[in-house]
Amino acid sequence: MQSNVPQIFDRARLRRNRARCAAGLGDYDFLLRRAADDLAGRIALQNRDFGTALCLGASGGALRAALATHGGARIGTLIEADLATPMLPHGGVVLDEEALPLKPQSLDLIISLWGMHHVNDLPGAFLQIRRALKPDGLFLAALPGGATLAALRAAFLEKEAEILGGAHPHIHPFADLQDLAGLMQRAGFALPVADSDIVDVRYQNPYRLLEDLRGMGETNVLTARPRQFLRRDVLTAALAQFAAQSQKDGKAIAAFEICYLAGWAPHESQTQAHEEGQPFTRFDESALPE
Repeated sequence: MQSNVPQIFDRARLRRNRARCAAGLGDYDFLLRRAADDLAGRIALQNRDFGTALCLGASGGALRAALATHGGARIGTLIEADLATPMLPHGGVVLDEEALPLKPQSLDLIISLWGMHHVNDLPGAFLQIRRALKPDGLFLAALPGGATLAALRAAFLEKEAEILGGAHPHIHPFADLQDLAGLMQRAGFALPVADSDIVDVRYQNPYRLLEDLRGMGETNVLTARPRQFLRRDVLTAALAQFAAQSQKDGKAIAAFEICYLAGWAPHESQTQAHEEGQPFTRFDESALPE
């Protein structure tokens, strides 16, 4: 990682968050399980075997469990890696996505499950991953996108500014799907693909949403986060506005956008990669209804 890269995220705090939530992750892993199952299904669709695969963000073995339901998805050896040791129940290695000690052209498949949204140098991470893949190796990723918790973020900013005369970031922004697709192109992936899925989660009590985020290890890790606790009147007002503006059938709706990325390490057998400005095709386009 280069020293001139802005340090937006506190990676040490993120490691502590992930270690803390590991013991109780099974109560809060509904988004991880959904993303892992989707990734496993996409791997199973590939008409090929993957000798050696690396999963970045093992997340308690979520991908391993999902692969088992898809017949193993034709993976020979799966290496699980995570930023925090407690997230590796089946054994594995501790790796930081910002500094991957991977041998060039050594892996057939790299999967990133829900970790890349906290990387300070995302273009650099994508480039490291592409270089670690063998020619015609596949990279798949799932991470939250720009629409994630947009209503909650807006409510916090508005109510804190209204009550305190200024606002601090409590929920960091997420990259848009098109921006992620562009980064895949810049990193040199061939045939890059990007699509997303919106997951609406209903809450009778909006405080439960905050509990879920903490249980997922997704509390604030911005380096610019406020160091003092959020005032209760601000919290109450923000959650009330969020619930009022997002509710359906008496329940608050929290939207999570899961972005899926796919790209191949270049190989002479591949067709021409997308040119700059060309539209991206959905990974699952062949399965879309006409």
